[in-house]
Parts: sequence; structure tokens; C-alpha cells
Amino acid sequence: MSADLASLYSGRLLALAADIPHLGRLDAPDATVRERAPLCGSTVTADVVVRDGRIIDFAQDVKACALGQAAAAVLGQNIIGRSVDELTTALTELRAFLKEDGPVPSMPFEGFEALLPARAYTNRHASIMLSVIAAQKAMIDADLASTS
Repeated sequence: MSADLASLYSGRLLALAADIPHLGRLDAPDATVRERAPLCGSTVTADVVVRDGRIIDFAQDVKACALGQAAAAVLGQNIIGRSVDELTTALTELRAFLKEDGPVPSMPFEGFEALLPARAYTNRHASIMLSVIAAQKAMIDADLASTS
């Protein structure tokens, strides 16, 4: 493995990828969204159960590279109790962190800092953002369904 790849796939990142919380699917979600990164083919399916505008149950089926898996782990560690606004902020901050050399996303999503070495690999950014995009869209769908 080259030195560049060794720094990208750090022990911390690989540990996150190996331990993704809320892995699987829910039996009766309020909403489900499947997202795919066209460049690499990674997919994430997010199931949410929402009460009073907050996620009370969550599951994710993650078929992604180690970077996408690590991002899904950070999301999974912090998603319960979050609102759509918090997920939108997390997505905006993660996008800026990766693409614009912005600061580490704010709490409770500061764990995305483990993906700092991936900034230089723009072809992997879509896979990294996939879990957050799927969860945010599922949350929006669940909110829409509850108001109709």
C-alpha cells in the first residue's frame, strides 16, 4: 500500500468502518430512502422512524467503500434524537469540510474529522456523504408524510 493510501486508511477510519451502528433495516419505517453514488456505485438505504420531528429509530444498509462506511458509522453514532435541521446542517458542514477545506463539522458530528485525509480524493466525496444524504432525505419524507 502506498504511503498516501496508508494515511487515507488510518486505523481510526478502519475501526469506524468495521463498527457501523444501526446496521440493517427497520421492519416498519416512517420513510426509506436509497441513495447511490454514480461514480463508484456505493449505496446506502436509510430507514427512519420519526416522532415529534426527531428520529427515534434508524437503520442503514451500507454497501460502500471504507470511507463511506466510516461516514455511516459517524452518522449512526449520532443520529438518534436529531431533527431534519440538524441533519441538513451536518450535510452542509460535511460538504464544506470536504470540498471547501472548511472546518470540522460541529457537534455531535465532529467525528467526521476522521475523514480529513479524504479531502484530496474528490472522487470519494459522494460515497462519504451518501449516508447523511439518505438519512436527511428520509427524514424529510417522514416529515412530509406526517403532515399530509
